[in-house]
Amino acid sequence: MTAKIRVLLVDDQRLMRDGLRTLLELEDDLVVVGEAASGEAAVNAFAGLQPDVVLMDVRMPGVDGVEATRRIRAHWPAARVIILTTFDDDEYVFEGLRAGAQGYLLKAIAGAELAGAIRIVMAGGALIDPAVTRKVVAEFARLAPPARAPDAGLAEPLAEREIEILRLVAQGLSNREIAQRLFLAEGTVKNYVTAILQKIGVRDRTQAALRGRELGLL
Repeated sequence: MTAKIRVLLVDDQRLMRDGLRTLLELEDDLVVVGEAASGEAAVNAFAGLQPDVVLMDVRMPGVDGVEATRRIRAHWPAARVIILTTFDDDEYVFEGLRAGAQGYLLKAIAGAELAGAIRIVMAGGALIDPAVTRKVVAEFARLAPPARAPDAGLAEPLAEREIEILRLVAQGLSNREIAQRLFLAEGTVKNYVTAILQKIGVRDRTQAALRGRELGLL
C-alpha cells in the first residue's frame, strides 16, 4: 500500500485551514498531519512533524510565510513548500521563490488542482500559478540584461536544446507540456530538466528560472 503524502497547513485563518483540510482529505493519497496559525508556529511544527509538503500562507502576524519558508529551507534543505496566497499578495512572489518555495499558487485554485500540485511537488517538480508565471516572465523581460556573457560561471555550458527547455520551464510549463510543444517524449524532457538543474546548480524548477535569469539565459 502506497504511503500517503503528509501535509502541514499554515494559515492564520481557522476557516481557511478547516476548508483546506476538508478538501485534501477527500483525496485517498493525502493526509493533513498538522496545522499552524503563524510562521513561527510553522517552523516548530515542521521540526516536530517532518511533513512531506507544507501549504504556506504569506500574510500572517509576526513571522510571515516567506520568512517561515526561508527558515524551514535553511534548516531542512529538502523541505517542500507551496505558497498558497491571494491576488493581493503579488508583491511576495519573488521573495517567496527566492526563499525556496517549490510552488506559488493562488487561493482561487480548485481543490483537485491543489491536490495535483501537492503531488507534483512531492515528486520533485515545481508549480507556479499561470497568473503568477506571467508576472515572473514580465519581470524578467523588464529587467535589464546582465552585463556578463550568458553561461558565465558554469563549468559546462548548456546546449541549445537545454536553453530552449529552460525557457519553457521558466514559463511554468510541465514536462508533459514541454514534450508536446517540442515533439519529444516526456521521459526525454525529464532527463533534460535533470541535466539542466545539475549544470546550473539548483534543486528545483523555480530556482532554475531565477538562476537562468541571472546567467542571462532568459
